[in-house]
Amino acid sequence: MGASVNLGEGGEDLPISEINVTPFVDVVLVLLVIFMVTAPALVKDVIGVQLPKATSSSEKAMQTLGVAVTRQGQVLVNGAPVEKEGLEQEARRILAQTPDAQAIISADSEARHGDVVKAIDWVKGAGIEKFALQIERADAGSVGRETSGDEPK
Repeated sequence: MGASVNLGEGGEDLPISEINVTPFVDVVLVLLVIFMVTAPALVKDVIGVQLPKATSSSEKAMQTLGVAVTRQGQVLVNGAPVEKEGLEQEARRILAQTPDAQAIISADSEARHGDVVKAIDWVKGAGIEKFALQIERADAGSVGRETSGDEPK
């Protein structure tokens, strides 16, 4: 009926009185991980906090100037092709609204380095000191490798 151990000396079989807790601990840890992952989503839905709206706010919305450089070297500001003067005019307009405006500069992976540097120079020359370069996250296996349509997969 139950498990028993033969001690060998008198031929007596004694029952196993210890419980193997390793499988129990494994199951408890798995349940703990599941609970930790699902709890924030459940709490967010259950509480249902709706923030109040106010007409005045201490925070100003951050203004962002979107600058793109195509592979042909053309500079676009918020989707429209511009020259240096057009970029400076748009930057001045944004800086008048928000003095700490920022620029997001995105460039085609085939764009020349000099064209990207020119766009950065135009942005900084227009008075916008904060800027970021937009990228796409690469897979861990493809870091350092550029892929083009010509290569076999």
